[in-house]
Amino acid sequence: MFIDIGAKNRKEAEALGVRVGTPITLDRECKSMTEKVMTGKAFDNRAGVCVMIHAMKRISELGSNVTVYAVGTVQEEVGLKGAKTSAFSLNPDVAIATDGTIPGDHPGIEKKDSAIEVGKGTAITIVDAAGRGLIAHPTVVRWLEETAKEKNIPYQLDVGDGGTTDGTAIHLTKSGIPTGVVSVPIRYMHSPVETLNIDDLEATAELIAQAITTVDRYF
Repeated sequence: MFIDIGAKNRKEAEALGVRVGTPITLDRECKSMTEKVMTGKAFDNRAGVCVMIHAMKRISELGSNVTVYAVGTVQEEVGLKGAKTSAFSLNPDVAIATDGTIPGDHPGIEKKDSAIEVGKGTAITIVDAAGRGLIAHPTVVRWLEETAKEKNIPYQLDVGDGGTTDGTAIHLTKSGIPTGVVSVPIRYMHSPVETLNIDDLEATAELIAQAITTVDRYF
């Protein structure tokens, strides 16, 4: 990527406030494409933060005696760093990471590489990064899947061979933390035109909230 700021030399660039290490971002607004479909930058993982906030609101509405920590982690894309320190500090009994996942319903991704579709519900991870990342704890998967069925929440099972999530760092913390991942399907991942369906986002938040009401059956 090349960025032309109009400066003809270092002195002019520095006069504009540019230094080695100055962060940049794409100037891109979030926009509605249809009633349910949104596009914008950094849905991976702003979608996860949105899910977390809505899930916590729903947990408050539903009521629970369970202590729930919601953590917005940093630097997932460059080493799962925030997840490592947060999980070490909190040492939870069980963890759910929220993220975006790549669907196989758009150009550039073949169906054989992803069976996930936008608009078909939240995605419950079975395995990611072809096993190099998270192989989800079977009790966590059963907990999430049975809760989704019981509460009529649309869901898909995600078996990925690409990237991983904060769940990888969390499940390896201390003596091991049972961990699962629920994701929002996002088209055109890591581009300025990431695209998602609001229904999938809401389903993901609802699954987390409802799972808190059933967690005592499993852990």
